[in-house]
Amino acid sequence: MPSDFCWLRTGREAYGQMLKAIRAATSSVRLETYIFQDDTIGRRAREEMVKARKRGLTVRVLVDAFGSVELRDSFWNPLRAVGGEVRWFNLIELKRFSFRDHRKIFVCDERVAFIGGFNMGREYASDGIKSGWRDLGMKITGTGAAALARSVDQMFEAADYRHTRLAQFRRSLRRAERLDQSGLLFLTAPGFGRTPFKSMLHADLSHARDVSIASAYYLPTARIRRDLRRVVKRGGKVQLLLPGKSDVPVMQMATRSLYRRMLKAGIQIAEYQPQIMHTKMIVVDDVVYVGSLNLDTRSLHINYEVMLRIADARVAAEGRAILVEDMKHSVSLEFESWNRSRSWWQRLRGRLAYYVLFRLDPLVASRQLRRAMAAGN
Repeated sequence: MPSDFCWLRTGREAYGQMLKAIRAATSSVRLETYIFQDDTIGRRAREEMVKARKRGLTVRVLVDAFGSVELRDSFWNPLRAVGGEVRWFNLIELKRFSFRDHRKIFVCDERVAFIGGFNMGREYASDGIKSGWRDLGMKITGTGAAALARSVDQMFEAADYRHTRLAQFRRSLRRAERLDQSGLLFLTAPGFGRTPFKSMLHADLSHARDVSIASAYYLPTARIRRDLRRVVKRGGKVQLLLPGKSDVPVMQMATRSLYRRMLKAGIQIAEYQPQIMHTKMIVVDDVVYVGSLNLDTRSLHINYEVMLRIADARVAAEGRAILVEDMKHSVSLEFESWNRSRSWWQRLRGRLAYYVLFRLDPLVASRQLRRAMAAGN
């Protein structure tokens, strides 16, 4: 069955669709997320999963141990009491602390799936203009949903890393899976070499004419930055939508340290203003990427992520239209005014932040990865 793709334009819309899917499910519910909060949204989702389990459905939940560090394990007692399965991904240990499950995948009956930036919490379930965070996602039906269900099961079984050697586990996740003629699913895992996702993105950018990117955290590789400059150099357009407000100030400082060179190269930059922007989307001509991956060092090299590439002119045009609407709530930057506005202290803090996130964080992760692989765990 071919996959069908439908944009989820706000968190409010996404959660409504997710709850509807749980109620309509007849065989299984799978949830994998980085953050799950004990608030009105989290408790309602748990309640619906408890009801699903009481109807006889298989219910599996995988939550990252660091992302949801404030969530008590006892929160899941009502679901476990009726036979639901809950696991924490990569319990916090110093020797492998860096590697986090940043994926957000929700699947019902292997027929309908949801991916994007949405975690399970109140701030994600709003419109991103008047309240809550600005976010975006995709609803997938057909073969794509079944592929995502298999991926959740694989991560669920590997939650504590102890079922097999880490090297074998990583290889199994660093892959691309063809869903149908238009859909390609990328599953990424920790590592610093070439990956199917980066290779495909480089290939798309190599002949691109019109590139639009929205990224909650933006600190891409030098090669991706070079690819974007080349798009402009050959007469194309590159437009970046980045957060004007961020939940990670050090990331924003590091990102802004790149603005001067990007603006000078002709790359257009706008910052979203009303709320914190958490969107992750790349549109390259008639191709769109959507999922959990930010164009930053951690998503590209350290975290486990999921990204969907859709080669469909209609879906890409709809994604670009969403960004056009978000641009109406953003401030566009100009090279001269930006350059004049930056004090020496802001420039210094930006370079220090860049060093920590682009150099130091990957260095620590790389050492942990080598040690874990050498130990076979």
